[in-house]
Amino acid sequence: MQRAVLIPLIVACALFMENMDSTVITTSLPAIAKEIGENPLALKLALTSYLVSLAVFIPISGWIADRYGSRTVFAIAIGVFVGGSLLCAASNSLPAFVGARFLQGMGGAMMVPVGRLVLMRAVPKHEYVAALNYLTIPALLGPVFGPALGGAITVYFHWRWIFIINVPIGVLGLYLVLRHIPNIREAEIPAFDLRGFALSGVGLSLLMLGLSALGGHLLPPAVTAACIVVGAATLAAYVRHARRTPHPVLDLKLLQLPTFFHGVMVGSLFRIGLGATPFLLPLLLQIGFGLNPLQSGILTCATAVGAMFMKTLTVAILRRWGFRTVLVVNGVVASASIAVFALFTAATPHAIIAIVLLASGCLRSLQFTALQAISFADISPPGMSQAASFSSMAQRLSQSMGIAVGAYFLEISSVLQGHTTIVAADFWPAFLAIALVSVVSPLVHLRLSPDAGTVVSGHARA
Repeated sequence: MQRAVLIPLIVACALFMENMDSTVITTSLPAIAKEIGENPLALKLALTSYLVSLAVFIPISGWIADRYGSRTVFAIAIGVFVGGSLLCAASNSLPAFVGARFLQGMGGAMMVPVGRLVLMRAVPKHEYVAALNYLTIPALLGPVFGPALGGAITVYFHWRWIFIINVPIGVLGLYLVLRHIPNIREAEIPAFDLRGFALSGVGLSLLMLGLSALGGHLLPPAVTAACIVVGAATLAAYVRHARRTPHPVLDLKLLQLPTFFHGVMVGSLFRIGLGATPFLLPLLLQIGFGLNPLQSGILTCATAVGAMFMKTLTVAILRRWGFRTVLVVNGVVASASIAVFALFTAATPHAIIAIVLLASGCLRSLQFTALQAISFADISPPGMSQAASFSSMAQRLSQSMGIAVGAYFLEISSVLQGHTTIVAADFWPAFLAIALVSVVSPLVHLRLSPDAGTVVSGHARA
């Protein structure tokens, strides 16, 4: 099998395990809470600890891969993640469960950026788009199938199997990594930026904790606000530190590359909407329309079908129209598809909902692949690890912000309409709001050069 196909599939195997695991748990929290004798709201700590672990360790994953080799670090990351999964399955108390989730996050933090780094270093630039088609599959399938799979496992088996199923996937991935992934490392690496790691780790941890707590009653409002303020201030201190340090843990100079800036920072605005919809849509279908988790999960699978179909067309579309046209036009239409969700009612035929979700899956798949591909279009080989770490961190932060913003808009809508509990009528303003956030991204992409990323897209202007 060609390297352009084999390596992305191996990396996607590990990323699928990580992406799936981060979503299947949400529908199982009540059952887990009941068995370990905790309030379901307290189990939010398990989700938060995972995000905090990602925020802390993603920025240093690139340096570790450069120091010890991408294959070595990727294999260890899979082992740590599987070990954390087994500890989650064996947990009988909240502290043990939260600690196990934190360990899982450590493994996930290394798997995601190092896996992307393996891909970028092993595949020629002109094959990036085709390779990323395989790599983006887990990111698209995880949020779609995760809630339904979690509900099915909890109902028909036991919630502990959610974590046990990671073992065979991890073992297969580990075997393939050790057999087929090259152990590429940099000959010369800078000294480890300990101060920058502390500032970025603390800042991102507090900021993500505060954002995760918004609208979720996880922490008192004053503590939530303090986490956000202190986290933002610490990150501002990191920005000052990074400007004075030759080799910071997160190289902000990468943002001077227009393609990287647009793919990561501007693209994060679109990803906020992308991150909010897998959270809001199942709630609408279950709380608003009365469907059970399995029914809503099966219905939302239409998104995955659309995403998979678009994989056959992405390379040709980018070659024909180039990055700027695709990111602008497709980004506007994809944001509009999120707004269409606001028109759903309990009387809307399921076939119509499925068709809209199918089209939305096509659009977001194209946008997501284009954003990832253009991010690395102008990155030199020595800068790949830094770029992979920065990109992964930004994607996780935007995902967290998407959930927080979506929940906040939903809560505001409910309060303004005078509802004491969330009802179907509260969702349409939330979908419109996140669509407006997402549409800012393609409008900013208008500033891209028409020739941006042509070495990756293969687009040649007439």
